[in-house]
Amino acid sequence: HLLVAYDRNVAVGFVTGVEMTHPDKGTEMFVYELAVDPNAQGMGVGRSLVTALADVAKHRGCYGMWVLADQDNAAAIRTYAAAGATEPAVASVMVSWTFDDDGHRDA
Repeated sequence: HLLVAYDRNVAVGFVTGVEMTHPDKGTEMFVYELAVDPNAQGMGVGRSLVTALADVAKHRGCYGMWVLADQDNAAAIRTYAAAGATEPAVASVMVSWTFDDDGHRDA
């Protein structure tokens, strides 16, 4: 899903979300990316976009929505909290794989 915020016909932000279905839990929404033009930051654009994505998720029957944010990204955490998110009691650890241009794992 892609939602775009406009100010006088000029795009000032967007959020993307991906529905993920688990065979034993149902479908949840993953907030893939949120971006707001620096000139529009601090004006509620990010909160509105995330809230709108949550509304889409609820309408589509998702049982929840989640996002990863760096602990030192205070602006993102404030934005998600303003849109109704809560931090889990236990912190998660992200692990990743990096591949080269041929699709092989980097050594």
